[in-house]
Amino acid sequence: MRKISLLVHENVYPSSIAGAIDLFAGANWCLEQSGKSPAFQLELVGEKVKNIQLNVSTQFICHKTMDEVTQTDLIIIPGFNGDNQAILKKNAPVISWIKEMNRTGAEVASLCVGAFFLAEAGLLNGKIATSHWAATDEMQFNYPLIKVKSDRNITDQGGVYTSGGAFSSIKLVLYLIEKFCGREIALLISKRFSIDIDQISQAHFAVFMGQHQHGDNEILKSQTYIEQHYANDISIDEVSALSNTSKRNFIRRFKMATNNTPIEYLQRVRIEAAKKALEDKDWLLDEVMTNAGYKDIKTFRMIFKRITGLSPYDYRKKYSRDMNTKN
Repeated sequence: MRKISLLVHENVYPSSIAGAIDLFAGANWCLEQSGKSPAFQLELVGEKVKNIQLNVSTQFICHKTMDEVTQTDLIIIPGFNGDNQAILKKNAPVISWIKEMNRTGAEVASLCVGAFFLAEAGLLNGKIATSHWAATDEMQFNYPLIKVKSDRNITDQGGVYTSGGAFSSIKLVLYLIEKFCGREIALLISKRFSIDIDQISQAHFAVFMGQHQHGDNEILKSQTYIEQHYANDISIDEVSALSNTSKRNFIRRFKMATNNTPIEYLQRVRIEAAKKALEDKDWLLDEVMTNAGYKDIKTFRMIFKRITGLSPYDYRKKYSRDMNTKN
């Protein structure tokens, strides 16, 4: 039986813990119904006290404190709510414990922004990792040794696992059930809990809001210009002329500030505009394309799918209010 330690602290999302409990317990039930032994022994683990009052009106009672855990097979770090860096600082002993337990053989898995605990422990250095789509730019900026993939929903790098954001992170639990119990049990759980087992990208969930908290005023001017004129045929020369620097230095500063090149930023702004049009407007695809600043339908479709993971048609089918109410 595989022992799984679910980490609890006062900032965790209750659903991040409860969802994992439900799926692992469901897997045990399915195994027992087929005459097999349960595969997972779950325990809730906290830092100091066994009663953990969350920052919402919920309380978890932990089975053990960290000091009492001498052996475990897998530690799961849940998603949490709050300022990432402040919470990491507050939980420095927890991060040290995770690092030490991994050193002695425990695998580690993060749900949503729980990946920041693994990043801070240095366990993601040189590895491919993911997190909530809204936090991946911050992760890449703060931890440059990590190969952050914002579109990925699951990563598995030699016993170190990360997952996408919020409720999509439950797919990692389903993945672990499949890995340790087989496809048949995972399919039963996916059907029992109505979870799509095969979706591997979270790109279509992402909302591009730009990165404006970097403090470089000249780059902020360029970002604003792109966001206001993306439908026009603007060039990087045109945008870089707004800053008092060479084009080469401008591109370097822009990348450092926003984690995107100017061209990438322009494309993401344009595709975000196209997504909103597909969600809210009954436009032909040519109109959506033109409004977003593209002239060639093939190029538009290619860039849209690269950024969102879906074709424009599939995106509209999935998210358009009109299509979902008419069908």
